[in-house]
Amino acid sequence: MDIRLLRTFATVAQTENLTAAAERLHLVQSTVTAHVQALEKELDLRLFDRLPRGVVLTGAGRVVLAQAEAVLEAESRLRAVAASAGGTGGPVTGRVVLAAGETLVSARLPGVIAALRRSHPGIEVDLRTMGTATAVAALRTGELDLALLLEDEVAFRDIECTPLAHEPLVLVCSPEHPVARRATDSPTEWAELAREDYFLHEQGCSYSDHFIERLLAAAEGEPPRITRFGSLEAARSCVAAGLGLSLLARANVADALAAGRLAQVAGPQLTDVTVQLARHRRRWLSPAVAALTTELPHHFPH
Repeated sequence: MDIRLLRTFATVAQTENLTAAAERLHLVQSTVTAHVQALEKELDLRLFDRLPRGVVLTGAGRVVLAQAEAVLEAESRLRAVAASAGGTGGPVTGRVVLAAGETLVSARLPGVIAALRRSHPGIEVDLRTMGTATAVAALRTGELDLALLLEDEVAFRDIECTPLAHEPLVLVCSPEHPVARRATDSPTEWAELAREDYFLHEQGCSYSDHFIERLLAAAEGEPPRITRFGSLEAARSCVAAGLGLSLLARANVADALAAGRLAQVAGPQLTDVTVQLARHRRRWLSPAVAALTTELPHHFPH
């Protein structure tokens, strides 16, 4: 059996879209369609239902997918073993699919990938932006090798999560905003903060969700006015323009604070959020994944 057909089939199953699968595999869509049809003919099974919104696995397709992923993982393991056969100690090569939220993708992971490229030029890192729920689902399907989750507490039976670091959080505003002028020895309390406008990261961002819970608990009368964005840059821009406050990882605003474009609010003490390194318990740890796992801790505060 042509291993390419299995790889195409697994990618289409993950994306549920022929065009998206073609882009990920660097193929034209007609080739992806031909691969799926060839596999269906060889197995004498209908693997996908074609719907207006895309393609979805049939019952038979779900059974085949589990076996196809096992074959693809075995192929990856075989290639890694072959590369180091005979104890030659050759360079580590391979592809690692890593996901994290925008907080880490924008602030931490470019440096990780750059360092890994210098030490292991044969490793390709496919970096994706995902929230916790999406990343955990992708780890379960085999779409991801690793994920970084900003979660203080996690409990998944099939996903192994290891605390990697703690990411400091800061409450920021424009230097011209009234709360910026509060002295550090007279910090703004939660009840006062609940009267301000906020521009926060999208729903599902654990530290933003927890912060909102504290604001709502402290609010008297009208609840705080909160706008949530899928983009950290949108939140930073609104805050820099003096429209309100935001809670962000210090790493995402360090340059703006140093340059005076943003100011840190003297408010209640904030707890750092935990960075969890997540992987599927049953997945093989390839040399490439192991190399990235070793590199990651060097780029986070301890």
